[in-house]
Amino acid sequence: MTSSSEPPSKASDSEPNPDSGASRPLRQLWRIKSYCYPYRYRFVGLWSIALVSIVLASVIPRLIGFAIDGPIASGDGEGLLRWGALLLAVGILEAVTVWGRRHLQTITAMAVEADMRSAVYHKLQTLHTGFHDRHMGGQLLSRATTDLAMVRRFFAGGLVFFLHGVLMTLFVFVQLFLIDWRLALFSAVSLVPVYLAGRRFFRDYIPKARQLQNKLGDIASAAEESAQGLRAIKAMGRGPHMAGRFDREVEEARRIALSKEDVAARSWSVFDGVGTAAVGFVLVVGVLLVTRGEMTVGELTAYMLLQMMLLWPMEALGWVLAHLNEAATASDRVYDILDAEPAITQPESPVVLQRPRGRLVFENVGFTYPENPRAILRDVDLELRPGETLALAGKTGSGKTTLAHLPSRLADPTAGRVTLDGTDVRDLDLTQLRSVVATAFEEPTLFSMSVRENLALGRPDASDEDVREALRVAQAEFVLDLPYGLDTRVGEQGLSLSGGQRQRLALARAVLVRPTVLILDDPLSALDVHTEELVERALATVLTETTALVVVHRPSTVALADRVALLDGGTIAAVGTHAELMATCPRYVDVLSAGDAEDEREEVSA
Repeated sequence: MTSSSEPPSKASDSEPNPDSGASRPLRQLWRIKSYCYPYRYRFVGLWSIALVSIVLASVIPRLIGFAIDGPIASGDGEGLLRWGALLLAVGILEAVTVWGRRHLQTITAMAVEADMRSAVYHKLQTLHTGFHDRHMGGQLLSRATTDLAMVRRFFAGGLVFFLHGVLMTLFVFVQLFLIDWRLALFSAVSLVPVYLAGRRFFRDYIPKARQLQNKLGDIASAAEESAQGLRAIKAMGRGPHMAGRFDREVEEARRIALSKEDVAARSWSVFDGVGTAAVGFVLVVGVLLVTRGEMTVGELTAYMLLQMMLLWPMEALGWVLAHLNEAATASDRVYDILDAEPAITQPESPVVLQRPRGRLVFENVGFTYPENPRAILRDVDLELRPGETLALAGKTGSGKTTLAHLPSRLADPTAGRVTLDGTDVRDLDLTQLRSVVATAFEEPTLFSMSVRENLALGRPDASDEDVREALRVAQAEFVLDLPYGLDTRVGEQGLSLSGGQRQRLALARAVLVRPTVLILDDPLSALDVHTEELVERALATVLTETTALVVVHRPSTVALADRVALLDGGTIAAVGTHAELMATCPRYVDVLSAGDAEDEREEVSA
């Protein structure tokens, strides 16, 4: 059963955005110009080279036409060689400009992608934990990787080809009108069905592209969860069941992808068909004009070559529009992150504590999750004196973990305030606050890096002596016996270590910071009784000069505390020493009895 103090379950994001029509994604794609601006000179160079390339490409058919009507028609061999040399030079120059354009467009698009990926990562770091609670990890990963790759591919390919095709079409039509305005007029009219098909393509393709990208995010989340929960899946023999769920997600993605490609195929067939029909019509009419003496063979040849040049933009239009739609949808999803407002922000005029003493006070604190109208905390009044260790006891779902998140501003109270040395923590410099207040969680998080890097995460300048002392306090000196000692990589999520070993390393990391206030959210739950006793004994010496709030789920952890506060129904029901509460508070006895029973069940199961 889900604890009432836990945030609502994460959203899958698989439902289409209510404002996910063509207009919003295209607006989001247009906003990427702010990331392109630093590379504006590259874009100027890119389009300058592209323009030269287009002019050269559109000139070649005219040169061929002149050669046919000139030296070929008159049998001038020397003249034909001169025309051939000129065509060769123009062709080589065009090839050089094409290489320059592709080189510039690739390095520029990759630079824009790198800047956006960095911006997304930094934004994810600033967003509060509630945002991450409401979004599946696979969805966020998909937006920071797959979606940004789609945006990059559009800038490196689709956008360049689109603008290149538009400019080429304009230059070609100028040449066509100069050769024969009647044929050129028909060629222009043939673009009308292409325009209509393109509009329909936009209308139908974007929603399906959004659905597919959301579904791919769900698949990434499912794969991530299965990898992290592999032990549980194997232990319960639910491999086939989870595989079946994953297969259903994949099948749904396949169905959406086929539906999306069906829209693309219908549009592309129109583009190809119109282009080919136009070439056939022009050829028939052009031959008639040549036989009537209204057009030369060279002019017809040049016109046909130019008309054939229009085939590529028309045939590529479907591919370009697909890239545009996918990039627009991807940018829309990326800006869902970039536009998110952090709930926890640095104050405009942050207060910096000169000498933090560690007096922590909860004043009439209340907390309610936005998605859950029921208050998790209400009217919490609690004071921790400097150097005091206070244990926070309560049944599951009473709000202990939520309360432990407030001092370091992992969440902010929705009522009342939390003060440190008399100053509201929301007014303090956020960086200083989180260096003064350190937290060790019940579910430890280790990163795929060395033991030393994991330990020094909150204090990079820690000496080897400080690290060893923190390991001694947390009874985590086992790391010194690992193959490479402190330089041993612990692997993703630290799964190469046992649960107790991960907890001890996380505790050592918190101790190493040497905080003024230490929040311990039941960091000893995975330890055996003997190791827990050793850790508690070592912690007792550390906590003499540190204000500590210890969330306890097991009675044995109460030994660390000077006083105990009982959290019941989201409010403080009693405060006193362990002996006082045992003698005067039946609810406190019930809580400890429940903890004893849970410990006994764990011992039996072990």
